[in-house]
Amino acid sequence: MQRLNEILTTVDSWIGSSDWFPFVLLGTGLFFTIYLKFPQIRYFRFAFNVVRGKYDKEGDEGDTSHFQALTTALSGTVGTGNIAGVALALHLGGPAALFWMVMTAAIGMCTKFVEVTLSHKYREKTADGSMAGGPMYYMKNAQFKIGNKSFKLGWLAAIFAGATVLSSFGTGNMPQINSIAGAVKSTFQIEPWITGAVLSVILAVVIIGGIKRIAAVTERLVPAMAVVYFIGCFSVIFANAGNIIPAISSVFTSLFTTTAATGGFLGATIAYAFNVGVGRGLFSNEAGQGSAPIAHASAKAHEPVSEGMVAILEPFIDTIIICSITGLTLLSSGAWQEKHYNDFAVTDMSIIAGADYSDDVKEDRKALKEHLSGENPLPVFDGMLQVENGKIVSDVTVIHARSVAEDVTVNEYFGGPPLTGEVEIKNGVLQDASISFYGKSLVHSSPLTAIAFTKGWFGDYGQYIVSIGLLLFAFSTAISWSYYGDRAMTFLAGSGSVKYYRVLYVAGFFVASIADTTIIWTIAAIAIALMTLPNLLGILLLRKEMKLTIKEYWDGFKKEYPQEKTPE
Repeated sequence: MQRLNEILTTVDSWIGSSDWFPFVLLGTGLFFTIYLKFPQIRYFRFAFNVVRGKYDKEGDEGDTSHFQALTTALSGTVGTGNIAGVALALHLGGPAALFWMVMTAAIGMCTKFVEVTLSHKYREKTADGSMAGGPMYYMKNAQFKIGNKSFKLGWLAAIFAGATVLSSFGTGNMPQINSIAGAVKSTFQIEPWITGAVLSVILAVVIIGGIKRIAAVTERLVPAMAVVYFIGCFSVIFANAGNIIPAISSVFTSLFTTTAATGGFLGATIAYAFNVGVGRGLFSNEAGQGSAPIAHASAKAHEPVSEGMVAILEPFIDTIIICSITGLTLLSSGAWQEKHYNDFAVTDMSIIAGADYSDDVKEDRKALKEHLSGENPLPVFDGMLQVENGKIVSDVTVIHARSVAEDVTVNEYFGGPPLTGEVEIKNGVLQDASISFYGKSLVHSSPLTAIAFTKGWFGDYGQYIVSIGLLLFAFSTAISWSYYGDRAMTFLAGSGSVKYYRVLYVAGFFVASIADTTIIWTIAAIAIALMTLPNLLGILLLRKEMKLTIKEYWDGFKKEYPQEKTPE
């Protein structure tokens, strides 16, 4: 498992986690923001009129309303990225990472406007009468021009569709149930396989009904889960009102300087905070990834630009509102820099030779930070670790979750008796994953958010809000991504392949409930990049058509609604 994670991490370092990926993503969004004259600002208020159906026409083709398409797309983005992803970003990059998440969303509002408009324009009606769309359809049907030459990108469409199927597992399926199962286990002590089994059955029942049943579920689920979650967040924020200003201030003070080490947090560089924030921002709102256009393609609309405007609201709601509130909750609670007792994940742990390192000593903090960043790696332990009655007697320092672990106990297995004997360590890594390490360290993802929620008005009961919110958020994401995957399978192999895909999707959902968290997040990062890059290339090649499509929309709108004031 450790070896597999190392391979996947290497692959991810070449694409999604590379230094150039955030610049490609933000650069494309920034280009369209300037090229189209800030549509995310100019069309923002107008988008609300479109959502409530003010300009709808009887006979518009499609399977869902604007609002249902919006909530379906939101249910695909509002998930673990908002609860676990924000916590992971702060854990890795500090407060500055939150700023970059928000900036990614602000620019992503324009990116999503473009990709949804183009995808809706080139959607198709399938043999069963339902609508199918997404970037693979504009890649297949649109005429791309370079100079005097015209061509289509059918080959790129196939790559995107294949990546969408992979991403449906890596983004919408595996991380969601893994986070749910982890939160339910820590809160209610229910074994992950039980959670996975029950929710897999419910998932199967919902997705068999197709987009109409999915839309009917999400239009009720998304508003309800947002209300529950906000109540929990504000109970923490207001209970720690004195920390609100310092928390907000820390986001900006750490923006252009190395994030300071505080508590168990060992600090983060500017570049690392930027990469983490952009990466988590994309995972949260999926702007540029090309997933949301698949949901919006089902909407009843006669003008693709109007549906593109609806999509502008997604990153705003998902990241600028929900992720910001989550971030403020974590920062004001102080939980993100505190160590807590937890079972150590093997893939999140390393053992350094020498037991003299302490995060209470300034020189050690500097050395450990440079070790974690790769600037100046410390020597790792290699050999047989001596353990007596659960306590390590060898001269080592255990690093877990990017922090110095304290009060470490080694058990024969999870929940088992203390171990006495030797434990094999190779290059700082535990070789027998059945052996359990338990102690105090920083935590991240959904467990961190759950701890933060206990520091509000609801006390220990706050963790139940996280578990319930995570269950609703993440489960709705899994539902929506099943639709994205089945549309991609329809494109690749016809509608007959969808039933086999759904079986695999439900099976993968169950398996991921008991799989390693770190590997799942790495797979998700790779899958996101494999969708994003072809989509960004496609919309850049269609930039002139996008501008012309907007002009045609407003020309027609003025003729049809001469008394309406337009935001053009």
